[in-house]
Amino acid sequence: MRVLVINGPNLKRLDLREKSVYGNFDYKTLENFVTGAAKELGIESEIRQTDDEAELIGWLHEAADKKLPVIINPAAFTHYSYAIRDAVLMLKAPVIEVHISNPLSREEFRHTSVVSGVVNGTISGFGLNSYRLALSAMKNLLVDLAK
Repeated sequence: MRVLVINGPNLKRLDLREKSVYGNFDYKTLENFVTGAAKELGIESEIRQTDDEAELIGWLHEAADKKLPVIINPAAFTHYSYAIRDAVLMLKAPVIEVHISNPLSREEFRHTSVVSGVVNGTISGFGLNSYRLALSAMKNLLVDLAK
């Protein structure tokens, strides 16, 4: 069971972002957390991060071609990237949207996700545990599909 975990813009700079929103950790901590949580669940994870919308779309195309399940934190692209939404629509395997913070508890412009309507589900607001919950949900989706 293999899952691609994609992180969008500014997440590699978590150590410099608002601690009250994102917590007190850096991107390496996020990577280690996701890798550990995936191993505990018996999932092989590949984690990628980019600040480039085109690169992120390319990764989604790759996942579509390989029928890879995806957990995606589109970050700021969540709120306006119809190109990412369209790329997510091409995925042939389950996809889960994940966020460290709860966008609905933040600025009003963050209340809209153009991605949420085309994913299997969204998990947000649980810090790093949002990723663990997403991995667990993904495992359940994949087990159900294999039946």
